[in-house]
Amino acid sequence: MKKTNSEKYRSEKYRNPFKFGTIVDEPYFTNRKAELSEIYSLLDSQVHLILTSPRRYGKTSLIIKAVSNLKRPVLFCDLQLITSKLDLAEQLLRKIYRLYPFEKIKNLLKTFRIIPTIAINPVSNEVAIYFNPTEKNTEALEDVLNLFQKVSDIRKPLIVIFDEFQDIRKIGPGLEKTMRSILQHHDRVNYVFLGSQESMIRDIFENNRSPFYQFGKLIRLSKIPMNEFRVFLLNHFTLIISESEEVVDDILNITRAHPYYTQQLAFYVWERLLLYNEVNATVQNAIDQILTVHSLDYDRIWGMLNRTDMQLLIGLAHSKLPPLSEEFARLFKTGSSSTTYSAISRLMSKGYISQTDNGYEIEDPFFKRWIINSRGN
Repeated sequence: MKKTNSEKYRSEKYRNPFKFGTIVDEPYFTNRKAELSEIYSLLDSQVHLILTSPRRYGKTSLIIKAVSNLKRPVLFCDLQLITSKLDLAEQLLRKIYRLYPFEKIKNLLKTFRIIPTIAINPVSNEVAIYFNPTEKNTEALEDVLNLFQKVSDIRKPLIVIFDEFQDIRKIGPGLEKTMRSILQHHDRVNYVFLGSQESMIRDIFENNRSPFYQFGKLIRLSKIPMNEFRVFLLNHFTLIISESEEVVDDILNITRAHPYYTQQLAFYVWERLLLYNEVNATVQNAIDQILTVHSLDYDRIWGMLNRTDMQLLIGLAHSKLPPLSEEFARLFKTGSSSTTYSAISRLMSKGYISQTDNGYEIEDPFFKRWIINSRGN
């Protein structure tokens, strides 16, 4: 007896195999075998890892997948959520407490120059840690950073991951120098630095005047190769439709194999195929659904842009001309090349556009479609 759509929807076999917006792991993780192999090799040595790519390329998912397979203690800290050196010290110490026995940490705290206040909730077992604000905030952070080496076991070395590491320059003056002076002596810890603003990450780790100059191996994470992503998509869509090749090609023509947006569009296409049995125009209908869901977000983004940014994005949405060319400036009224370059840098730092082998493009293909549709209407 043929299954109804609702029965298919509840079936394990037909569960949506695509995921976006959160950390992606099996069975949603897509390939990256070469990158995983290199990461394993580095984490098995004393060479630190710097991983950079535009936002939503899957850096965090990749590194989380790698370290989860190693069965070693992992400390993860997102620097874009840190407000000060003292906040960083407190956050790191809380995370250390979650990884190692209380008695071991308590004994090591006796060597601290500034003793923190520690409170443990007897019900939830959550630990609250605070340093009293003083002019010696740097000393508190130094003591916490030195704790990494002291708690780490040479048999199962600690892995410390700093996400959005370029934000170190927003937290406090001299922080790069302080951290480098301490971390360089840690031979029982692997450090991983993730960053979404490649120019800043390269300045931190490749500028010979930077404290972190040549501190580790820098890897730039690229898009998943089109043919590999195509195989991944086909393996799933062939389970539910016979016209899977046409649907997969339509998806990749829109997303250009961008990891996040390909998963997002594939998720919506899968849902529509199961619920509505539609094949013709299913990708376009899924795109329309995404635009409806995110319309207010795009409205908000657009309202925060200045006129030059708007004109640049309109030009990138409608044309393949180089944005620094005279013809582009004439058609889309972007002004001088210096003004356009400033707009490019500004929008890249915000993650709205990215640099490709062929120039520049709008990062979010659905934002690009929203601009085109809005202008058309």
